[in-house]
Amino acid sequence: MRSTVDLNCDLAESYFDKKIGNDSGIIPLISSCNIACGLHGGDPFTIQKAIDLALEHKVNIGAHPSFPDLENFGRKEMHLSAEDLKACLRFQIGAVAQMTSLRGGVLRHIKPHGALYNMAAKDFELATQIVEVLKEFKLDLCLLGMANSQMENAAKAQQVEFIAEVFADRNYTDSGKLLDRSFANAVIDDKDKVIKRCIKMIAENKILSENNIQLALEAQSICVHGDTFNAQRLVEAINMGFRENGILIQSF
Repeated sequence: MRSTVDLNCDLAESYFDKKIGNDSGIIPLISSCNIACGLHGGDPFTIQKAIDLALEHKVNIGAHPSFPDLENFGRKEMHLSAEDLKACLRFQIGAVAQMTSLRGGVLRHIKPHGALYNMAAKDFELATQIVEVLKEFKLDLCLLGMANSQMENAAKAQQVEFIAEVFADRNYTDSGKLLDRSFANAVIDDKDKVIKRCIKMIAENKILSENNIQLALEAQSICVHGDTFNAQRLVEAINMGFRENGILIQSF
């Protein structure tokens, strides 16, 4: 069994009076965070507080850009031109990179959000557009994305470091894709089940699909969504389970 693994969480997704997740409770328990950039969630105050907390607790900071879709929390598929998508990405990544830099930190990675993430996992051309913008920033950024996906292929083709992730709180289809959120069992909020899944990921590099088929998904990072019900309790349970099994949470 591996002795270390990165634990990441999508955070800073509150939007003014629309409160989502618990950044202050989760950030001290993880090693990497993906900061919303304002187009699916994340107002300036929430983003700044999350960045400050991440720097205080020495947590990797990444930008979590999405389609411009506040209404649907970035989870509606959109088909933008390459020019329009790249403008959205530059705007979002640039904001979080600069806000982090002004506090003395450095942006480490990019992780697409929601529908953009799921589409890029299947679409090499879309994934390539994301990687091309990532490279424009010249910050030695890496791409955090779904293991065994087109994002991984696009990053490797552009010689960009790729960090493969699996999800602790999401069910997978038998083909290795994330089960659509329209299904009742798409999100897993049972902490005991989540712990068992995480231990299996690390011990065997495998995860069970919705129909209990074992999928090979070797990954460097495990994700819990910040907006999952009881996300903080899930992260706390993962921390405890890892301690009991001699696994250290450590950023990539």
